[in-house]
Amino acid sequence: MASETEVLIDFLDSQREHVLGILEGLSDEQLRASLLASGWSAFGMVQHLAIDVEHYWVQCIVAGESLDFFKQNDLENAWLWRPSATKEELFALYRREWEKSNQILRATSFDAPPAQRDEWWGDWKVPDVRFIVLHMIEETACHAGHLDAVRELTDGRQWMAL
Repeated sequence: MASETEVLIDFLDSQREHVLGILEGLSDEQLRASLLASGWSAFGMVQHLAIDVEHYWVQCIVAGESLDFFKQNDLENAWLWRPSATKEELFALYRREWEKSNQILRATSFDAPPAQRDEWWGDWKVPDVRFIVLHMIEETACHAGHLDAVRELTDGRQWMAL
């Protein structure tokens, strides 16, 4: 029987693959297009997942990396993707970040408190790594659903046809 760590990482990996899978076959131009009034693009969403979800929650909060990473790399707004970037670069960034996340998560007890405890957003109470992993599954799945809608608006493709 698989450990809790492996089961939860498998669920998270499934959602990560959904994110990239629903975007397969779209051009850079289609990925940059904003189809909703809020103005976000699929490019911005994937970078948000790579930086604000994977890097922030695992490397910074779970493992304790300095939050200065965001300022040093001009990533304070992860939703903005530089115009010269390609989908190959973006997708590779996301895969690299989730591979680093998985390495850290496999080496960390889910009962452990987060290493970074001083810089939470709002009134969040984050008791342990398990809470963070469950939040990551929730956020990744939610955004995969957003990307499903954008893909269907772009060319009609559906991840799960009804």
